[in-house]
Amino acid sequence: MERLKANGGGHVNSAFDSNLGDPPIYEETEFSNNEHRTVRPSVMSAFGHDTLDRVPNIDFYRNAGSVSGHRAVRPSLQELHDVFQKNGTISVPETVTDDGEGSEGTPSDDLESAVPTDVDKGAVKFGWIRGVLVRCMLNIWGVMLFIRLSWVFGQAGWGLGIVVIALSCVVTTITGLSMSAICTNGVVRGGGAYYLISRSLGPEFGGSIGLIFAFANAVAVAMYVVGFAETVVDLLKEYADLMVDEMNDIRIIGCITVVLLLGISVAGMEWEAKAQIVLLVILLVAIVNMFVGTAIPATEDKKSKGFFGYNTKLFMENFTPDFRDGETFFSVFAIFFPAATGILAGANISGDLRDAQAAIPKGTLLAIFITGITYLGVALCVAGTVVRDATGNMTDLVTPGVPCNGSSVIACELGYNFSSCETEPCKFGLMNNFQVMTMVSGFGPLITAGTFSATLSSALASLVSAPKVFQALCKDNIYKALHFFAKGHGKNNEPIRGYVLTFVISVAFILIGDLNTIAPIISNFFLASYALINFSCFHASYAKSPGWRPAYKYYNMWLSLVGALLCCVVMFVINWWAALLTYGIEILLYIYVTVKKPDVNWGSSTQAVSFVSAVSNALSLSGVEDHVKNFRPQILVLTGSARARPALLDLAHSFTKNYGLCLSCDVLVGPRSAIMPEMNNGMEKNQMWLNKNKRKAFFAAVACDNFREGAETLLQASGLGRMKPNTLMIGFKRNWRTAETKAVQSYVGILHDAFDFEYGTVVLRMNQGLDVSHLVEEEEEMLKAAKEQQALDNEMLPNGGKTKGLFRKSRHSSQQVLTTRVSVCGPPPPQIAKMNEKLVEASGQFKKKQPKGTIDVWWLFDDGGLTLLLPYILTTRKKWKDCKLRIFIAGQPGRTEIDKEEMRSLLHKFRIKSSDITVIDDIHIKPRNDNIKKLEDMIEPYRLREGSKGRDQAAGIQEYPWKITDAELSSFEEKTHLQVRLNELLQEHSKSANLIVLSLPIARKGSISDFLYMAWLDILTKDLPPTLLIRGNHKSVLTFYS
Repeated sequence: MERLKANGGGHVNSAFDSNLGDPPIYEETEFSNNEHRTVRPSVMSAFGHDTLDRVPNIDFYRNAGSVSGHRAVRPSLQELHDVFQKNGTISVPETVTDDGEGSEGTPSDDLESAVPTDVDKGAVKFGWIRGVLVRCMLNIWGVMLFIRLSWVFGQAGWGLGIVVIALSCVVTTITGLSMSAICTNGVVRGGGAYYLISRSLGPEFGGSIGLIFAFANAVAVAMYVVGFAETVVDLLKEYADLMVDEMNDIRIIGCITVVLLLGISVAGMEWEAKAQIVLLVILLVAIVNMFVGTAIPATEDKKSKGFFGYNTKLFMENFTPDFRDGETFFSVFAIFFPAATGILAGANISGDLRDAQAAIPKGTLLAIFITGITYLGVALCVAGTVVRDATGNMTDLVTPGVPCNGSSVIACELGYNFSSCETEPCKFGLMNNFQVMTMVSGFGPLITAGTFSATLSSALASLVSAPKVFQALCKDNIYKALHFFAKGHGKNNEPIRGYVLTFVISVAFILIGDLNTIAPIISNFFLASYALINFSCFHASYAKSPGWRPAYKYYNMWLSLVGALLCCVVMFVINWWAALLTYGIEILLYIYVTVKKPDVNWGSSTQAVSFVSAVSNALSLSGVEDHVKNFRPQILVLTGSARARPALLDLAHSFTKNYGLCLSCDVLVGPRSAIMPEMNNGMEKNQMWLNKNKRKAFFAAVACDNFREGAETLLQASGLGRMKPNTLMIGFKRNWRTAETKAVQSYVGILHDAFDFEYGTVVLRMNQGLDVSHLVEEEEEMLKAAKEQQALDNEMLPNGGKTKGLFRKSRHSSQQVLTTRVSVCGPPPPQIAKMNEKLVEASGQFKKKQPKGTIDVWWLFDDGGLTLLLPYILTTRKKWKDCKLRIFIAGQPGRTEIDKEEMRSLLHKFRIKSSDITVIDDIHIKPRNDNIKKLEDMIEPYRLREGSKGRDQAAGIQEYPWKITDAELSSFEEKTHLQVRLNELLQEHSKSANLIVLSLPIARKGSISDFLYMAWLDILTKDLPPTLLIRGNHKSVLTFYS
């Protein structure tokens, strides 16, 4: 990162020693990848000498997807390693300007590590008290505190009542600890619970919970506002001053309230925060008023309503539970628990916090502690001063001779007889009067004001939380249809569109929603968020990733898991059908996001656990010996780049599918310094292409001085443990007659190496060829030209391309970019174009479903069964299911039926079905002369004629070891004629097959020259349908034992 010198504003590097001279001058430099950077020709480091190295600096660790404008870039390893070897010149990038596009796999607006931009200047940022503590306390202190808490302790008694509050606090405290660990493991941006879960567990979990969490907050606004409206309507009823009727009055007051709250929210976070402070003051005064009221001596009116002041016997009488009307401990707990929620109110505005990492843990945990103590204190005070049942009639006094055996014995001792409550319902006491707090308090209207404050503060917090979370979700573009709501306005990036949407949802539920039915669903939505926060902490800890280093240390992975399970249990305790509905919605959203595969990579713990699991499974496999029953082809296929030979890759993928290892490999030949950048750039690009095209394969590449050396490296070093390739798949070298001698020797040498390393070997030949790399290059060139044209259009056409007059003419001139680039080589001749068309059609042959036909297997030599197993595997794939196996074997004349029956019996034992078995008993017949002549013409340029005997002959063999001698032809005449004869038989029997599978002939090392071997393969497979030459490693891959 650059900083300014005080004396003149020049750039200064943190590692530069100003005492050693003036700062170096910046100059523009163009790098090999056409990237322009401002660089320094020399840097005097803290070590006292010129060096490219940089001292550690936070700016080197900024997010690669940052759109902050400038980010510091450390010199690459290549720059450090190569530049001094060339000429000793020091050239290093100091900063690089982002082009607005994120790195691959990272959305450009993902700002986890971005430097605050100029837009953020002047934005309102909150500390831990106003931003988190106040919000959480206001959200947790709800109407429960003033209306239902007394009923909870009346039903459960203060003994179990303490358990209810404690259990609720345990769940929220564990969640708070987990959240503290997660949010101190890196910079926290806007999005609250969604941000924490998505960055920890990935977009699938985050996207599903983020949507329902935002919706829950929007509906919660309606719930809290209706609670406020009901309280106002109750006051209006007392004074008989209803506007229309009770229900419509609630709707009218609710809608007006939401409009006012929306106005406060849209006005800005500063106004909303001031409103929260006012509401907090009112709430605190109401709570203090209640405590003061319990200490004031009871009046006769209050005594008749069950309030007698502090009394030890009364307190002990209220210790035991007295569940009525079908209530149980769990039903009472289900009613109370939603009051303990609201702990995410601070986290939900994480983007508006000055230091979210410090504020969220401190504010949330302190809020849980303060509110838990408050709930407990208020409840115990009420339990120690108010009886469960009271008539409210001041004449219900204890009279001599009249029995006093009501539910409250202590009331009898204090002179009041509430025995009538046993036979008829009473309106007062802990069990009957929801306004106990108003009666107990020193000044009743303050409790009403506290109720107003509790409902409005919770509604306001939810009205702010829902749009903030929803905006963060939309910014990540997980649901592309919702990206409209990602836009923010003003210095605080306020989600105005999100506010409007939340307003519409809340008003809709106020007008038409049955909130009593909706309430348990909303509670379960919140609990699902808590469960995933706890699970996120557990999952990240379990993965033991080095990147999991939370600054907050007071957490435990197993405690987090217990918290997650508790949340799931509480969901069912509150409402079982709502819990099932929540799980159902979350699973559907999870599946949707998984199928859509958003282009994001946040380094989630899911990836870490997958890696740990993969390593563990690979190690466990290494301890188990291979068994023939578990053999599966694991193919190393030499495709070049992933797109270069699609037919070869598609057929290899058909063998392995999702059940075996497939490595698509490339060997780059040339000087390492020249080809390493190309290889490094191509690795991720090729792997992404494989993933995008649903090819379950890995891409690997090596850089070597020659092709054979690279292939040998891949054959020896590829794989991990038992996850190693056992079969080499390569395309037939069609141009062997025109290629350089070294290229042919290298190709045949690779086949020899495969045999040496005991690989099964598969060679694919297609008449049209396999290599489409030249067409891929042309396509990429066209796309590049189109992008350049689009960029030029955008420069010439302001306002998104909507222009008039002069600019409209400029657009046509930009067509020259595409025309110039395409016309460099000109259109191909008609003959070449036709060949390319056929090549493209053939390259996609194995992508399509194969028509009804046959796979002809010429199993001529027993190689362990690979020649039979591979075509059988093909018939199990959907694309090949309409193809039947036909087996061809060599047989002796006169034993045709016996050989056929033996093969049929063997196939039956192998459980491999075939539509036909053909015994070829005339393989030994000499081929036709015209076919022999074709072979002779083919090898003629590579023959070493015996012009003279003796020393000259020996010298010729030494100089041209790859040439075919007369002695060699004579020695292998029968084997040479066999290849020609086999081609005749293939033409006769398998010309119409969808695929031919044929035993690959082996060339003995040192005996058969490379060009003769290539001639064998060429003449053997000439003018046939797609042909696979297969040779196993002569170890059994088939068995008939169970």
